[in-house]
Amino acid sequence: MRRTAAAGLLTGTALAVALTGAAVVAAPAYAGSRGTLEVYPATVTPGTQVTVNTTACGAGGTAAGDASAVGAGAFVLAPGTHKEATVGQFRVPPGAQPGTYEIVARCDGEGDGRRLSGDLVVTLTSTRPPAHPPAHPRGSVKTGVGGALGPDPVQTAAGVAALAVAAAGGTWLLHRRARGDRI
Repeated sequence: MRRTAAAGLLTGTALAVALTGAAVVAAPAYAGSRGTLEVYPATVTPGTQVTVNTTACGAGGTAAGDASAVGAGAFVLAPGTHKEATVGQFRVPPGAQPGTYEIVARCDGEGDGRRLSGDLVVTLTSTRPPAHPPAHPRGSVKTGVGGALGPDPVQTAAGVAALAVAAAGGTWLLHRRARGDRI
């Protein structure tokens, strides 16, 4: 009889889980987030500062971080400004090669030496948009000479006329020389 009652209890529990799947899915997500190491930004270029945080070490907890996989070495996670968050930072070395690296931390105190890890992806090109869009040139270049029409149309017309006379005279001289005429 006990076996049947236990089976009935398990069947009832399974039915309750099936009917309220959303509530059951939410519970492991919260429990899982207490045991993870969040890496931000998760995708970086060499030389970028990375922030790592977790709630797994408890309120006021500290942790020893290790980013030696990417070449950054050890760093410390200390209590942050958010409740129960432990936060640390490190800089990805400028010579870091592209790839996925495991960043590790071990909780001290309340965390009982719990090992946490998160992934960091290093790329050679940034995936973030630039902070400021590129500027496009506008207006004219200030050279002090003036534009095509210049500040004075009379001077511009005189300059164009002088160039036309010089071009015509040069053409006439070259034509005479080609014919063998002496000047």
